[in-house]
Order: sequence, then C-alpha cells, then structure tokens
Amino acid sequence: MGMITDWPSLAACQNGDPDALFVQGAEQNVAKRICRSCPVRYECLADALDNRIEFGVWGGMTERERRALLRRHPQVTSWRKMFEAAMKKSAKDKASKDRILAATTSS
Repeated sequence: MGMITDWPSLAACQNGDPDALFVQGAEQNVAKRICRSCPVRYECLADALDNRIEFGVWGGMTERERRALLRRHPQVTSWRKMFEAAMKKSAKDKASKDRILAATTSS
C-alpha cells in the first residue's frame, strides 16, 4: 500500500473554495476540519512539507504547525517516503494482530 501520486484529484477540498484554506486565526480550525475526513490527507501534507509550502492549511496542518514539525525533524529528507514507510509498518502490524486474533478465536 503506497501513497497516491495523483492526490489532488481525490482531495476533499477540490470542489470547495480554495481561499477557504488560506485563512488566519480561528478560521484555520474550520479549514483543518475539511482535512479530517480527506482520503489523501497524508499525501497532501507530505507534498506541503517536502516542497516547503509556506501558506495555507495543507494536510490538516497550518503553516505554523508545519514549520514546527520541520524544525523538530530536520533529518527527514522526504516526508512522502517517511509516511509511506509508516503506512506499510502500520498495515503489517495490523495484519499480525489480525492473525493472532484469528488464531486465538478459532481455538
């Protein structure tokens, strides 16, 4: 399971007002809500982090939140690769747990 390359076409915000994601203050919380249910949230966030996009809400994070994340993790050269690795590990861990659960319930 990898990340989607053509993520903008699947984004929850694609048919909305683009200006709604480039707001300040408390309005950013409204913009971030759009991202919560977005199927390509991590692809969007990885793109914003990898390309150092300075303005707007991307992947559910404001510009301030993204800057802080970049400062905390200067060693990350590709957020896309990091998210892909995390997604693969999560899927693998879930599969292991499912196998264990199936084995214990079928006994």
